[in-house]
Amino acid sequence: MKIDGPLYSQLENVAAEAARMADLGYDGLYTLEGSSDPFLPLVLAAQQAPGLDIATGIAVAFPRNPLHLAYQAWDLQRYSGGHFLLGLGSQVRAHIEKRFGVDFDPPAPRMRDYILALRAIFRCWQHAAPLDYQGRFFRHTLMTPMFNPGPNPHGMPPVLLGALGPRMTEVAGEVADGLIVHPFNNPPFLEQQALPAVARGLERTRRHREDFILQINAVVITGDSDAAIRAARDSVRGLLGFYASTPAYRPPMDAIGKGHLQPELNRLSKAGEWDALAEYIDDEFLAAFAVEGPPESIAGQLIERYGGMADRLALYIPYQAPDNVWRRIITDLKHAGSGGDRICHKR
Repeated sequence: MKIDGPLYSQLENVAAEAARMADLGYDGLYTLEGSSDPFLPLVLAAQQAPGLDIATGIAVAFPRNPLHLAYQAWDLQRYSGGHFLLGLGSQVRAHIEKRFGVDFDPPAPRMRDYILALRAIFRCWQHAAPLDYQGRFFRHTLMTPMFNPGPNPHGMPPVLLGALGPRMTEVAGEVADGLIVHPFNNPPFLEQQALPAVARGLERTRRHREDFILQINAVVITGDSDAAIRAARDSVRGLLGFYASTPAYRPPMDAIGKGHLQPELNRLSKAGEWDALAEYIDDEFLAAFAVEGPPESIAGQLIERYGGMADRLALYIPYQAPDNVWRRIITDLKHAGSGGDRICHKR
């Protein structure tokens, strides 16, 4: 059972943070694409903590050309000794069109084409296959020896796709090596929507579930005191209210009968009333989307909720807590985990 941790440091602090995470017992590190580049820190992490898995979780795909991304993934796979996982995501329309200034529609077919283009480039480098990919959105038909890095001694890096809606989730099952489930999830949504969509995608390419990585992100509320747990609960209410205000994130709310809240939360977000969002997250909503309790109770709750479906489990924590809290949870998960379970941790 592998446990991954978030690499959320400024570039100048990455080396020290990677060493700290290794000392805490994590098996891997990953970055998110927020206010900094998700790839550069992984170079320092691989150097400082060799042998740990490194991953983007996720990097935004559409603003990057598949060939640019292929070179970055190839270099990180080689430099890390085969420990790199390329996690991709589409982001939402507003950010792609207004922040990055590139095309978004139609997102699921575009992402499918993107990953197939990556596969074609990887095959060209690894197996000397002619590069002749001509898809709906991407076209790659030239690879001369000067620009071909050649076979990677550690094989082609796996590609995981972050998805929430049914069409994008089907794309993950069809063309990716795994699915990264957004932290805004609950068991009914996973069982009734996400897992069936993965199965439909796998069936299209005649693959089996055991050939696919399912990484589920889980929101956790915990702390080293009652006061800390109450503060963490307030932080998570705000996080869930923020997610619930996004129209694309309505399906998990519908799965627990809370979809009617989404239009009002969206209105509040557009009005800039961010603090009001948390008021709509009642205890029932909170219990559906998060596990809560003292550190010694967390591992058991997570295994009960997700153990039967997750290959990788990511703890999502939008607050600070002492290292001893996460050390306890990591130890408990490693002790309780079995088979191919992989546990990941986000803060």
